[in-house]
Amino acid sequence: MEYRTLGSSGFEVSVLSFGAWQLGDPAYWGEFDARAAAETVAAALDAGVNLFDTAEWYGAGQSEEVLGKALEGRRDRALVASKVSPQNCTRQGVRESCEASLRRLGMDTIDLYQVHWPNREVSFEETYLALLDLKQDGKIRAIGVSNFGPQDLRAWTAAGECVSDQIGYNALFRAAEFEIIPTCIERGIGVLAYMPLMQGILTGRWKTVDDIPQLRRRTRHFASTREGAMHTESGAEDLLMRTLAALEAVAVKLERPMADVALAWLVAQPGVTSVITGIHAIEQLSRNVSGVELSLERSVLSEIESATNPLKDKLGRNPDMWKCGLDARIR
Repeated sequence: MEYRTLGSSGFEVSVLSFGAWQLGDPAYWGEFDARAAAETVAAALDAGVNLFDTAEWYGAGQSEEVLGKALEGRRDRALVASKVSPQNCTRQGVRESCEASLRRLGMDTIDLYQVHWPNREVSFEETYLALLDLKQDGKIRAIGVSNFGPQDLRAWTAAGECVSDQIGYNALFRAAEFEIIPTCIERGIGVLAYMPLMQGILTGRWKTVDDIPQLRRRTRHFASTREGAMHTESGAEDLLMRTLAALEAVAVKLERPMADVALAWLVAQPGVTSVITGIHAIEQLSRNVSGVELSLERSVLSEIESATNPLKDKLGRNPDMWKCGLDARIR
């Protein structure tokens, strides 16, 4: 397993991170077994994965509870990341959220505590000072953000430090490349990429748009007429499927699963420190480890870039995968 330094934190994190949302939100991801969760977390540690990402919002705190129990007796081997929800970004709200997360996790310290989404009704300075208080009290070790665009990153770093920005980034959604990643590189901020497999779409398991589960057809890739869509755009459904076919052709040529190729491509991108994959079972873990350990030649990386450029251009610079125009939340 390869390790990279996360921003200015000094943390050496595995290029594959364990996304724990799937461990504690059965309404979205389906039922799970606590014993199987503990076995999967143990297997991840044994495979060299050391960053585990959760949030107070995931399953209304259930993800934190399950992860905390799964890490009992193994805490010293893990870096634990959690997030405060935007509605709790006041000075008092940040502290109360952090202390509640620590209770659910059964831990004294959260290694990386992140602002889940920007809250522009509360000053970044107020939120940052609350986080700084927690750091000085030893309740958190490093401060990060999530879903912050270049405008918000500049405003945040004017108020205080930030070691990481967690953003949606994958071969089918490359908007972060326009401004967010260059800003992170310029300011020494590590990039944690979530949805690296586009919630399973980059595994190639679904051959038509209608085969894709409804809850995974809400992004701007899909028409605004799709159930659950929160945007007003026409989508890019035909282009999406053509892009997937092109990526499948690359994978076939390499004799590797499409998911391996998608993960290897993302790990190779400038600025990326780690990719966060939702892991529900040991079989998923093994597949994801295989992907991040694959090294792609420069010619293959260029081929993937060329195959996905039309979709990148179509979706444009808006880094909000779900909303558009004035409703876009990432700025």
